[in-house]
Amino acid sequence: MLRRSIPATLAVAALAAVLAGCGGGEGGGSTEEPAAAGGVELVNEGQLTWCTSLPYEPFEFQQGDEVVGFEVDLMALIAERLGVTPTVVATAFEGIQSGTDLTVGTCDIAAAAMTITPTREENFDFSDPYFDASQALLVRADSGITTVEQLAGRNVGVQNGTTGQTYAQENVPGANLVVFEDLGLLNTAIQTGQVDAVISDNGPSLRFATQNPEFTVTTEFDTGEQYGMGVRTGNTALLEVVNDVLATSRTDGTYDAAYEKWFGSAEPAN
Repeated sequence: MLRRSIPATLAVAALAAVLAGCGGGEGGGSTEEPAAAGGVELVNEGQLTWCTSLPYEPFEFQQGDEVVGFEVDLMALIAERLGVTPTVVATAFEGIQSGTDLTVGTCDIAAAAMTITPTREENFDFSDPYFDASQALLVRADSGITTVEQLAGRNVGVQNGTTGQTYAQENVPGANLVVFEDLGLLNTAIQTGQVDAVISDNGPSLRFATQNPEFTVTTEFDTGEQYGMGVRTGNTALLEVVNDVLATSRTDGTYDAAYEKWFGSAEPAN
């Protein structure tokens, strides 16, 4: 696993863009007793350790020696509230969504553009929703593919353990689903022609199409998904801080500033 410390230098009012990252070693959480910060027990003293899956642009991705993105900014706000440094652990999404990383103490919190689902709610406790999402069909702009019916007999890329994979399994009969471990591999697959289409969350797919005009999102599927951050089951103290920070960021403008910074426009009205 890749571990990076990100100093919490974001001013709450400004959401400063630079989060300095320094390389670290492999490993999960501390084997010692959890350290406390403002009444919240943390796996590593002086740090809010959070698990994510890289890359997942624009939510979290590598930019030089830094890990940056929308959720990185939100995590910095939570760490600032606790008076500690945010430290990111990059790990496979399967270990995040299954709750394993939280259970074994790899991290305090999971933030990985993760849809709230009943199955995942059995594995850990979710924060309040903080982002609305749907699934999207990403194809080459000249492919002529606009519907799932046209995917029969074609190679369709999905990311392991995601709601995109579930949607494709349930709604794309006849397609050959090709499973990839992360979004970077998924995007490379459609660029190199390994797959004819990708079904994934709309945010990253739209971002990819904007940066690569030879690709386009032809259809979005209204799945009514919402993202939440995960904490170990019963970690009420941390969950209360997370929910309070998310609510405050909505009222003081920091959430909107981060959204516009990473998505290029104001958040759509519900």
